Amino acid sequence: MPNRPEGKREGWTTGTCASAAAKAAAIGVVSGRIPEEVEVAIPNGRRFCFPVMVAPGHKPEVAPGESAAAVVVKDAGDDPDCTDGAHMTAEVWPLVQGSETILRAGSGVGTVTMLGLGLEVGGPAINPVPRRMILAALSEVGGSFEVEFSVPGGEVMAEETTNARLGIVGGISILGTTGIVRPFSTAAFRASLTRQVDVAAANGQRHLVFATGSRSEAAAMAMFGSLAPVCFVEVGDYSGVALRRAAGQGIERVTMVAMAGKITKLAAGTMMTHFHRSDIDNALLAEVAIESGSSDAVLNAATATATARHFFEICMETNELGPLGLLCRRAAAACAAHCGNKLSVDVVMVDFDGRGLVARS
Repeated sequence: MPNRPEGKREGWTTGTCASAAAKAAAIGVVSGRIPEEVEVAIPNGRRFCFPVMVAPGHKPEVAPGESAAAVVVKDAGDDPDCTDGAHMTAEVWPLVQGSETILRAGSGVGTVTMLGLGLEVGGPAINPVPRRMILAALSEVGGSFEVEFSVPGGEVMAEETTNARLGIVGGISILGTTGIVRPFSTAAFRASLTRQVDVAAANGQRHLVFATGSRSEAAAMAMFGSLAPVCFVEVGDYSGVALRRAAGQGIERVTMVAMAGKITKLAAGTMMTHFHRSDIDNALLAEVAIESGSSDAVLNAATATATARHFFEICMETNELGPLGLLCRRAAAACAAHCGNKLSVDVVMVDFDGRGLVARS
């Protein structure tokens, strides 16, 4: 990779690393020796070389008819990825020429158990683009193969992902649409949350709970414990994206759980709630304070603050929760309108510790 500013160094997806490991092991099966490096193509056609290690318990030399196992270590660049440093391992067995190549999940790689991912239930958690990359890399070697992918420690890595919620058990997924990991990719986050909505819908769920962060999600799970884990989606700043996806997938009801800042922005009709993208609407805070018959302390907080948190704290100190409930109702109406009123939307405000319900629509 070319030199990039600190914090912007790109890395490789698990799909790219899997394709490199599979090709290296296949070369070992065909030639009798696993190479020290291997070249593969990413979806845009560019080609890159990767260093290859021999998997533990195997040798570089491969006897005819035996399997070969190669490792490519994932470098995620400057992306805070739980799979950074993962030893993507591919063990390859030769098949009769002309047979269809088989891809399997080994230890540390997930198996699909639920509908909605566009993958075969019971099959390995290898997304369509990585699957094509792997098959293309193997075709460059020639022959038919059975390939088992594994990742030491993959089960633990998967605990930091949404895999279990999506019905992917046993380890990580083999992912990637471009072959390259771009640091803090908003596109990847958006793709992840829409996938979660799709899986919930495909499995018959009609009530989803959206949370804007990890603390609000923990509060949501405590409040709605009777719902299946797949019903909870952390949407971050992309409330609008998630709402439109839910409406398009036939979801009937969404409960949005968030803190005062995000809810104030939603109430103003701002569905992309990142703090760099939108400011707090003081006029809106003043409106809900007046409409709720609030004290001068609350009204002054509405017009004096640059953050919704200060307004929230004054409401809590004076035990005047009316403005907060009104913000929730306005946010619910704005969210429903954003998706053409195809969803029933409820908004729940939790405190800044994410410990308890403060107000709801």
